[in-house]
Parts: sequence; C-alpha cells; structure tokens
Amino acid sequence: MNLKTTTDSLRAASQKLALQNASEKNAALCAVADALDKNRNSIIAANDEDVKAARAAGISESIIDRLMLDNKRIDGIIASLREVIGQTDPVGEEVAGWKTPNGMTIRQVRVPLGVVAIIYENRPNVTVDAFSLAYKSGNAILLRGSSSSYKSNVEIVRVIREALAGVKGGVPEAIELVEVRDHDHSDVDAILNAVGMIDVCLPRGGKRLIQNVVQNARVPVIETGSGVCHLYIDEFADLEMACRVAENAKIQRPSVCNAIECIVVHKAVAEKFLPKLEKTFAGRVKMHADERAYEILQNAVVEPVETTIVPATDADFGNEYLDYECCIKVVDSIEEAISYINSHNTKHSESIISESRANTRLFQNMIDASCVYVNASTRFTDGGEFGFGAELGISTQKLHARGPMGIKVLTTTKYLVDGEGQVR
Repeated sequence: MNLKTTTDSLRAASQKLALQNASEKNAALCAVADALDKNRNSIIAANDEDVKAARAAGISESIIDRLMLDNKRIDGIIASLREVIGQTDPVGEEVAGWKTPNGMTIRQVRVPLGVVAIIYENRPNVTVDAFSLAYKSGNAILLRGSSSSYKSNVEIVRVIREALAGVKGGVPEAIELVEVRDHDHSDVDAILNAVGMIDVCLPRGGKRLIQNVVQNARVPVIETGSGVCHLYIDEFADLEMACRVAENAKIQRPSVCNAIECIVVHKAVAEKFLPKLEKTFAGRVKMHADERAYEILQNAVVEPVETTIVPATDADFGNEYLDYECCIKVVDSIEEAISYINSHNTKHSESIISESRANTRLFQNMIDASCVYVNASTRFTDGGEFGFGAELGISTQKLHARGPMGIKVLTTTKYLVDGEGQVR
C-alpha cells in the first residue's frame, strides 16, 4: 500500500462528502444496506474461510465467536446500519451561537474530522459499523483489520464500494481497506506516523493492540479500552438479582470487552452469595478466588457437576480473560471495593448490585470508568444499546469522547463568524 496515494484519495473523498446533505448520504447508506442483504451468502462464505483458518491455527472458541458471521449477525449489522441512517446528521449542527457587542455573529458548528483510520481485531462487523458512522458524519475511512478476518473484510468492503458506485452521488473512494499480511505490521507503523495524512486513529481490540497505538502514534488517537470490568455485590444486595446479573455479564458472551472479569463481594454477604454463585456458574466458569472466597467456595461445590475453583494469584486481578473465567475477591467495605476497582480496572464499565441508595450513589460518584451501572449488567455498554446504532468502540479516555462512540465523535467544531466590515 502506498499510504500517501491512499490518503490523498481518501482526502479527496472526504471533501466530496463534506458537500453532501443528509439525504444524499442516507441514500448511499441505504444502497449499502440493501447490498449487504443481497450479498450475505458471499460474505458468510468468505467468513467461513476465516473461521476455518482460525480454528486450524488453534485460536480459542471465545475469540472465534467474535470473528464469526451468520445470517442472524448480518441481520444485526444491517439493522445497526439502518439505525445510523435514521439518526440526525451531525454535520452543520449549531452547537452555540451569539452576537458580539460590535455586531458580529458567531456560530459554532459541527464539521467532519476528515480522514479517519481504525485499527481493529477479529470482528468483521466493525468494518460496516466504522464505515457507516464515518460516511454519515462526512468522513473518509481507512480500515486496518486483522489477518484473521481479512477475507471477510475484503468481501464486505467490495460489497460496500460496489453499492456506493451504483448510487447517484455515492463516494466509493471514501472507504479503503489495508491489505494485511501475516506477521507484517509495517503498515500499522506507517498509519501511526502519517502526520498530515490521517486526522485521527482509533484502535479497537485487545490490550496489546491498544497500547501499541497509544504509545507509538504520532497522529491524534481516540483511545478505546480493553475491558477489565467488575461487578460489586454490596452488603445490601438482592442476592438473586446479583446471580442473574453475574450470569449475564460473564457468560452471555465472555469474549467481548463489556463482559465482567472480576466479581467483588462484601464480606457480610460472602457466605450466602458465593454458594449461590457457584451453583449458577457450575460447570461453566472457572473461578480464581482470593483466600477468603476460596475457602467459602471449596465448601459449596454442587454435585455432580463441579465448578473449577482455583486460588487466585496476583496476575488474576486486573486480568482480561475474554473467556469463561473470572476472579473473585472478598472485601471488608464498599470503600475497599471502590479503591480496589479503581486500581485494577481499565476505566470501561463497572456495576454495583445494592438496595442502598447511599451506597449506589457513592459507587457511581467515586468509580472512575466511562460507564457505571446500578443493578444492571455491564453488557449494556454498547452503541446499539445506548441508541447510537453502530459504534466505533468504547472510549476509556477523558478528552473529546468517553463511553460508546457514535456519530458525533467523528466530528469537531469550527466557528463561523459573519461581519459587516468590522475591524479591531
């Protein structure tokens, strides 16, 4: 890939998009949604090849789950795209406006960022999500997926570009996919150093990928985070609710970043809650338990199916398993729980189960994370669940964007100032 040639083409495409109105961009996105529906068989066939290669390479089934596409997931991708189509175009939105004492009118309006790059792993649905959000917000996008999902991404991008080329006003040059070669990351280094060619870069994947981008990028980065998420069971918790939430947050889809990796339990309810949790997780989740939790759990094993319970090590706390595993920690107070979570999380999503209003408000006020839940699963941290349709990822930083990132994240603002000959 000649990065300069590619980004020059993307820049020209972004300038075309900047002149389009919402109806023109929506018509193009509708054509893409229809094309994805019509070409689902070829997309699934390409994805099957990726999945077979991943299994042959020994990749875990929980990660393969992130890679896999089927008709139901393609239905979900198309539904998300149509939600984006139905959203208000952010470009041109007046954020603020006023008139100065000397008669000038100042308006702050939203404008596209320009050329966006996203570096991501495994999940081919991100290809459509990132494209749709970029296109709707008037940006061109450079996609750098992983080798494990390359054939899926090639086919999806082919379908998108052909759909855009077939609709009046469509801009197929607004999307480019980097050719990926196994064990060659020179293209990633080039993207991270493309100052003046790429306006912003977003990493979406595991801890190693994100750290590489954040530490080595010379272009602006919107940091997404790996998901070391916690569920705190307070002394005033409804324990039946706590088990239901823990089951959903850990088991429903353990390979995603909003699944919990640690359950923190107040000592006052540990003796009652942990046996219930063991029964809920029996045969499904490996639990890495601290000393107090291990002692309780060892006496609570349900026959004939036993949960794997092992003593936790220091490495377990703060670890992102992305699998049917979690760690268990018993604490003496809510203050200790908050301190522990803030020192071991990735600022993604945290939840408390409690009937105490004082404790839930303390938890929400003091936990440092993009999303803090009360009596609900962390699995809701998602652009679709928040009503954004698609998402670019979950931002765990504090500048520009935080939490699930929708259309507006890919805009900035500029001031439009109208005068009548005023001079200073």
